[in-house]
Amino acid sequence: MIRIGILGDIGSGKSYVAKNFGYPVFDADYEVSKIYKKDKKIFKKLNKKLPKYIYSFPINKKQITNAILKKKSNLKLIVSIIHKEIRKKFKLFLNKNKNKKIIIMDIPLLLENKINNKTDILIFVDSKKSDRVKRLKKRINFNKKLFNEFKKIQLKVGYKKKKSNFIIKNDFTKNKIKISIKKILKQIL
Repeated sequence: MIRIGILGDIGSGKSYVAKNFGYPVFDADYEVSKIYKKDKKIFKKLNKKLPKYIYSFPINKKQITNAILKKKSNLKLIVSIIHKEIRKKFKLFLNKNKNKKIIIMDIPLLLENKINNKTDILIFVDSKKSDRVKRLKKRINFNKKLFNEFKKIQLKVGYKKKKSNFIIKNDFTKNKIKISIKKILKQIL
């Protein structure tokens, strides 16, 4: 099985690129939102550590946001609890898709949390800062302060680019993305 990890800055279009490969995608953001909505065990862990902020189930994203913005160390605490669960879900995903030729990893903090293997193919999604900012501002729950806190725990973009086997320039047109993906798949298959 070929494992492809999608890297890039916040708002660069990583999920969009991942979905366009046509192979099974492990979407960590989606899994996290499911955890917040359905996982009482995780709620209890977060509630025990952050009762002032995480107090009702299903967990509301506003609770998470408030916890992070009130105290910077809360972000690392939340990430440590959530990522243990994400790792479990990722293992289940790998097991379920073990006979697939390729799987795609759309996991923010892929490198930061050492989820990748040395043999993984890493693809960096590169896009203009102005395009990223424009896209982020369109998000309903966009919060600049929260965005800045997440940026602090991420590796530098230059490092991620350097670690990548391929770079996809994302101008947010489907045709260009499809062409880039086709070229990459041709080289790795």
